[in-house]
Amino acid sequence: MRSIDDLDTPAILIDVDRAEANIARAQAHADRHGLKLRPHIKTHKLPYWAKKQVAAGAVGITCQKIGEAEVMADAGLTDIFLPYNILGRAKLERLKALHGRVTLSVTSDSVETLGGLAATFTDPGHRLLVLVECDTGMGRCGVQSASEAVALAREIDKAKGLAFGGLMTYPAAGRAAEAETWLADARQALVASGLACERISSGGTPDMWRSGEDSVVTEYRPGTYIYLDRYQVAKGVGSLDDCALTVLSTVVSHPTPTRAILDAGSKALSSDTLGLADFGELLGVPGATVTGLSEEHGNITLSGDARLRIGERVRVVPDHCCVVTNLFDEVHLIAGERVLETLPVVARGRMG
Repeated sequence: MRSIDDLDTPAILIDVDRAEANIARAQAHADRHGLKLRPHIKTHKLPYWAKKQVAAGAVGITCQKIGEAEVMADAGLTDIFLPYNILGRAKLERLKALHGRVTLSVTSDSVETLGGLAATFTDPGHRLLVLVECDTGMGRCGVQSASEAVALAREIDKAKGLAFGGLMTYPAAGRAAEAETWLADARQALVASGLACERISSGGTPDMWRSGEDSVVTEYRPGTYIYLDRYQVAKGVGSLDDCALTVLSTVVSHPTPTRAILDAGSKALSSDTLGLADFGELLGVPGATVTGLSEEHGNITLSGDARLRIGERVRVVPDHCCVVTNLFDEVHLIAGERVLETLPVVARGRMG
């Protein structure tokens, strides 16, 4: 069996024991609080992990692109949610084909998006489930008020090939309470208008852990929880010892006693810091942080007793693991120093 010493750098390592422990912990939390878990595959883009998540108790999966959903359907995943406004004939035809293969649900936040769905899905015997996307403070997509949610839900309910499926949001980090109030008001308005709202779907790994039995949310779509990263650690979700994804890299230069250079730059670690002050830190080397990136170089600043040498191989915990996954064609599943399996990131680059 191969060792990580046999791998070229930079490379993604996934600690299987840590990832499986993260899956189990989140599922136990959801079960304890009566939540349905529908993990977002954007973090790993691998049927291997999607199947593990469903086997652990998830009701299905979430994909952001039709191409990702097609990959997951090809691999045998049968319940898929696409919380994205889908527009254009080509995409709608692919969506219709997917609807014929799996249990599918989507979202809409406008009559324009809904018009395309209604024109494409016309079979009252096989309706497409459509949730109304709500902007509960994130400032991205979504209707802006409870009255708008009710109006759009009514339009969905009138379309012969569609069925109103509930409400969906992606709340701003740290503003779960605000989202709760917004969604509770919208649900009450829907019920008053004669529309049942049994499914309310929310997302975001950090705030999932603050959910309880009294939450209006019925379903959660966490993504990053399976791997974790420095951002999640900063939010108190776990520790560096819980982070399953690291980027194996080599020290290629050491220009000064306090500065070293890695062969992992923005094309391996991403410049998406999610507001953190730097770009990553070295696992097992306290005081060694990635403080700068160019395309193929990572600048390491060394403080305290941190020491490195040219040729040394190190493991970087990135700030945002989801975008790092999308930079590599393959990942290496590991247990300790052993490489158990190398998997292609099959949903990477899938569009639509």
